[in-house]
Amino acid sequence: MSEAEIPASASSSRQPHIGRASALMASGTIVSRLLGFVKAAVLALTIGQVGSAAGDAFGAANQLPNNVYALVAGGVLSAVLVPQIVRAGLHDDGGQRFINKLVTLGITIFLGVTVIATLCAPLLIALYTQRSDSFDETGIALATAFAYWCLPQILFYAIYSLLGEVLNARNAFGPFTWAPVLNNIVGIAGLVAFMLLFGGAAENSSPDVWTGDRIALLAGSATLGIAAQAFVLWVFWKRVGLRFRPDFRWRGVGLGRTGRTAGWVFAMILVTQLAGIVQSRVAFLAAGEGAAVLALQNSWLIFMLPHSVIAVSIATAYFTRMSGHASAGRLTELRSDVSSSLRSIGMLLVFAMVALAVIAHPFARFFETEFDNVRAMALVILAFVVGLVPFSAVFVLQRVFYSLEDTRTPFFIEVIKSTLFVAGALACSLLPVRWIGVSLALVTALVALAHFLITFSWLRARLGPLGGRLLLRRHLEYAAAVVPAGAVGYGLLVVLGGLDEGGFAVSSFLGAFVAIAVLGLAMAAVYFGLLAAFKHPELAPTLDAIRSRFLKR
Repeated sequence: MSEAEIPASASSSRQPHIGRASALMASGTIVSRLLGFVKAAVLALTIGQVGSAAGDAFGAANQLPNNVYALVAGGVLSAVLVPQIVRAGLHDDGGQRFINKLVTLGITIFLGVTVIATLCAPLLIALYTQRSDSFDETGIALATAFAYWCLPQILFYAIYSLLGEVLNARNAFGPFTWAPVLNNIVGIAGLVAFMLLFGGAAENSSPDVWTGDRIALLAGSATLGIAAQAFVLWVFWKRVGLRFRPDFRWRGVGLGRTGRTAGWVFAMILVTQLAGIVQSRVAFLAAGEGAAVLALQNSWLIFMLPHSVIAVSIATAYFTRMSGHASAGRLTELRSDVSSSLRSIGMLLVFAMVALAVIAHPFARFFETEFDNVRAMALVILAFVVGLVPFSAVFVLQRVFYSLEDTRTPFFIEVIKSTLFVAGALACSLLPVRWIGVSLALVTALVALAHFLITFSWLRARLGPLGGRLLLRRHLEYAAAVVPAGAVGYGLLVVLGGLDEGGFAVSSFLGAFVAIAVLGLAMAAVYFGLLAAFKHPELAPTLDAIRSRFLKR
């Protein structure tokens, strides 16, 4: 039955369901991101961040499971298991037997990967770190000890993804997006327990003080959070009528159908990971002395807040429609959606970029107490936000290629991007230690801009004109509105002492929170007030897209 033949009652009943699902997923993502931010801030206060060798050691070790999982899952899970799970729902038994085979296979694969990776912890740490004057053999040993506790997260990430994808295929969307909230709660509880027992950053920033019980509590609670995130999904499996029984009869599961598409996706992730290794090793030149691994990770977390809430939410509203246009060959409509989504995302992210730049010092105060360290992290945030708009634009453009079933072109673009980044990162290694973290963030931002220009040009060659002049004109209009907004915010920042040691905006958590709220509201009032006053054509459609994403219709 075609869409036009669906009875009106059926269509209207489906829309509230989609609206509720979208709202539930979006709200879960927001709560999880906010709690993740809180956990990162508590971690920095627990073991230190800027100038903390212990913080950088834990940052590297706790990132390893994500790196290994992304590499393996990019070629196995997303390319083979997930599509098969979706198709299995069409079987006469609802896919129960097939799903049992797939999940058993996935868990078995990742159990093996987890065991191998954990045994190779010293080699992985050696790959991602390097010794420096402030990060010697003691720091390497601490990072390795952390890695032994953290690498089992690989298996739990896999279980979470496998169970979550099955739930999504059964239209149970909420658990997958809300389960990370439990992870963050467990992680925060572990950090609070650690501080009660062993103190905060002042007592724990040096690798020399770390004993087995400290390592076990910090890294063990982090892994426990990922495990809780995964296993809580078993509860919801039962609620959708699924019962997992291990099935090791894997013939016919579909491993032979990975195909060329999966190969290109895997290759792209591999290139990205290789560039990540270079970044990590360069960052470790500043470990224990300046803004290094953990400061970069937490600044990136702040950078990702507007991207996750704004860009992903708005783009999601377009993806299904763009995929439909691509599959039907309606290139005119596809080009229109690309241009419209980029204009809508740009309107909000131009403001977010300037707002984050203005409130960088109060934001950094959540992670640091000493003003010199606050300033060091604020500079990293400032460098990152330069690339916020192009980074989010690439997120949209890459998925246009995917809707065209083209994963080969994004791979070659990724090779160019990673080559540029590696060259820039190696140049950063020649700078004084205190500028390494900032320069790495700036290189990331500038490469994001180059990535956008290359991807946009390549996609334009594929689809034809994408409204580049209109995009440029709209972004210049956004810039004209955001300059006075930023000036107002900067003036208030100076009044509140946000740039001075001992100033209200950076002297306490409460002062930082008040400053962020006051500056944010003032800048938003000016920016959106100007857009509304001049009846900007993108304002109403963008707000409608946000409402349709976050509110139950």
